[in-house]
Amino acid sequence: MRHKNTIVLAFVLAAAFTMSGCQSAYYKTMESFGYHKRDILVSNVEKARESQEEASEQFKSALDKFSALTGFHGGDLQETYERLNDEYEASEAAAADVRKRIDAVEQVGEDLFDEWNTELDQYTSRKLRNESRVKLSKTKSKFKRLLSAMRKAEKKIDPVLNVFRDQVLYLKHNLNAQAIASLKSELTTLEADIGRLIKEMQRSIDEADAFIKELKKN
Repeated sequence: MRHKNTIVLAFVLAAAFTMSGCQSAYYKTMESFGYHKRDILVSNVEKARESQEEASEQFKSALDKFSALTGFHGGDLQETYERLNDEYEASEAAAADVRKRIDAVEQVGEDLFDEWNTELDQYTSRKLRNESRVKLSKTKSKFKRLLSAMRKAEKKIDPVLNVFRDQVLYLKHNLNAQAIASLKSELTTLEADIGRLIKEMQRSIDEADAFIKELKKN
């Protein structure tokens, strides 16, 4: 129980430092509890992967609601609009979480590699220094590939949100058959955009799995 409470305390204190914008204090606090930048990076990559998985499911759910609306044949359009707006807002929140998680991955990754590179000068053994330099280079290369996949997936989010936003706004002031017809005309584009988004997110998730596996192995 004490170990569990210690972990909770570490993350509470670290979160406080993060919100205050003091990154160095955050790292020092985490290190005092035995969590170094490598551990934090693994944790952040795991959270980014989870946020992308959740976002993928949310966008699928929103697409289902939009698709269902195109088959609307009567009932309470106001209630339908509110459900659709809820899906849009949930999708926007999921997208914001994805962006935040990717930013956190990038920040800790850069800080870890800066620290690692600086520490190379502290070696007295040339052999160990060279081995560490090679390992650093390989890890940075894998991280660059991971971050590229994450950012590529992130870029696919806005086109989907833009269509969601436009349709929800239009429906808000046009609760009629014309608005439903407008949704139908956008559905094919929306399905294609979400398909591409989910595909890129899965590639990013796969890269995250590979990177975590590699980092834990070393």
